[in-house]
Amino acid sequence: MAAHYQIAGTTAAEISASVESGVRTNALPAGTLLPAVRALATELGVSPGTVAKAYQVLRQRGVVETAGRNGTRVRPEPPVGGRRADLRLPAPPGALDLSVGGPDQRLLPPLGPHLAKLAAETGEPTGYERGGVLPELVDAARDRLTADGVPADAVTVTGGASDGIERLLVSNLSPGDAVAVEDPGWANLMDLVAALGLRIVPMPVDDDGPTPTGLRAALAAGARAVIVTSRAHNPTGAAVTADRAARLREVLAGHPDVLLIEDDHAAELSVEPLHPLAAATANWAFVRSASKPYGPDLRLAILAGDEATVARVAGRLRVGAGWVSTVLQRLTLTLWRDPRVADRIDRARDGYAGRVTALRTALTERGLTAYGRTGINVWVPVPDETRTVAGLRDAGYVVAPGALFRLGSAPGIRITVSPLTAADIVPLADAVARAAAPATPTTLSA
Repeated sequence: MAAHYQIAGTTAAEISASVESGVRTNALPAGTLLPAVRALATELGVSPGTVAKAYQVLRQRGVVETAGRNGTRVRPEPPVGGRRADLRLPAPPGALDLSVGGPDQRLLPPLGPHLAKLAAETGEPTGYERGGVLPELVDAARDRLTADGVPADAVTVTGGASDGIERLLVSNLSPGDAVAVEDPGWANLMDLVAALGLRIVPMPVDDDGPTPTGLRAALAAGARAVIVTSRAHNPTGAAVTADRAARLREVLAGHPDVLLIEDDHAAELSVEPLHPLAAATANWAFVRSASKPYGPDLRLAILAGDEATVARVAGRLRVGAGWVSTVLQRLTLTLWRDPRVADRIDRARDGYAGRVTALRTALTERGLTAYGRTGINVWVPVPDETRTVAGLRDAGYVVAPGALFRLGSAPGIRITVSPLTAADIVPLADAVARAAAPATPTTLSA
């Protein structure tokens, strides 16, 4: 291993992120031999199992390869950043896949009629000199955000929530800076933070969102940015309540220079009202995606914030991609203006809420704890993720293991309700209860 680079961390996630950082900066070039598991564990003061887990994650991401006695080396062409979600196993034939985390395709509004309308109305092709954010979309977005209590003086458009969050982090932080991330939390966000060379600080979450104690601890640990899911938290379905928002604001008031990012990815699909933290710090942004309600292929998000923060994002976009396609912007505006689409979104919201409530009730009746106040996921704490996931696969159900979403929080599984019908609820709850039950000790008879 390169003598000048020191692998750091006390958890598997931190250790793997540290190695990835070395690979990205070429401090650990292709072919570099990493320390043996026990040697690195001793050096870092952690268990060998922690280092072994970190190396396992790196192998699964394609960053390193292990060749028996030849040790673990950086791969010849390692990816800059892997995806934790790629650890999810494919669904076997005939199984009901409840692991993807996407919306129900049956509930999405059809785009064809609106695209046809746009085709008939669109005039001259848009050139470089005319590209940019459509004023009419910004006006409509301001009305929608203001109605939810989000200040919307400065607004821009990004290519989805992830794109907006990435631009916020890149334009405000430097590699090595700490970012407070919900634990458990959105797997892709953890990948993104690691891929940017930033340091993850776990922030515990309960049913009402990030805990004030957890936020306070993350800020004390040096977090330069805090990312909060407003509602429909992935994977737990948590939603920030009015009381929790007030308490979080009190904590943030003592850290005015911290970048606050709110992710309202579910938007109109949430049955819980929005209680934003917007403007709790001097540097803030509120990101609302169109993907969950209107379709994952609609890669567009509205980003509001303080003037300087929004200007930085708009500037980064201008010198890179330039702008989000005006075709997508016009399509989004058309969907917003169609009352039939609004009715369809309302039905989808109620449909998801009904499935979540039914599944939580069925699981509770079987002695299990289940979370999911809003959104499309139910989070079920289990004593053994591997055994539970395997047992459910044997029963014909594929769920996401909690390890994809956890840093230091307790084990669990995530069940996406999108594919479920009313007839699926009871059989699924029975299967979860069986799979999550403690293993029966093996006894020997004379």
